[in-house]
Amino acid sequence: MLTLKGINQFYGQSHTLWDLDLHIDKGECLCLMGRNGVGKTTLLNVIMGQLGLKSGQMEFDGQDLTRQGVEQRSRLGIGYVPQGRQIFPLLTVEENLRIGLPARRDGKKAIPDLVYDLFPVLAQMRQRRGGDLSGGQQQQLAIGRALVLDPKLMILDEPTEGIQPNVVSEIGDIIKKLNKEIGLTVLLVEQKLPFARKVGDRFCLLDRGRNVADGAMGDLDEALIKEYLTV
Repeated sequence: MLTLKGINQFYGQSHTLWDLDLHIDKGECLCLMGRNGVGKTTLLNVIMGQLGLKSGQMEFDGQDLTRQGVEQRSRLGIGYVPQGRQIFPLLTVEENLRIGLPARRDGKKAIPDLVYDLFPVLAQMRQRRGGDLSGGQQQQLAIGRALVLDPKLMILDEPTEGIQPNVVSEIGDIIKKLNKEIGLTVLLVEQKLPFARKVGDRFCLLDRGRNVADGAMGDLDEALIKEYLTV
């Protein structure tokens, strides 16, 4: 579904992504992992069109992504939950969710029932301002906002960051449900190894902007963890 080949990206004179390859099959959950500062969020921003490429190819669902703008990538079916959630604090829950509706491919103008089925708390708080929600509720709102697009691929950047443990477990269950029961393809950046093992089918390790290892989640052994993940 998503294929990246030979991706190179720079910040000024700093070479941040080096000849990076990545492939995600339809219906799988890939966990993008690595220590802080190795290029994970940079790669997501490149996929979403928020950062440009120096060289390389990106294809999504048979289409050349490098020729698509940010809004067009959403319309193609890529939902994005950024690090830090980035909801609109002064808008209500319902208003936050409705923001994604214009990007739907089918033109529907109603919030999908799926969002409120997955996150009943959002239905209960639909008239409450986003900034008044707890961190866990805001994360649910951010995921719900991405789901409003009816995406084919969901990209989540550290969805467990700053979230209380019971909500982390709930978010893990929801990601698994979206992936395994509904068939949504997932690209997940995650630092918490138990969470990644719970939801992921495959892993990809980044180090200094390079893809240094990938494989089935069961192949993420102690040697790789010690070399690329342990702080």
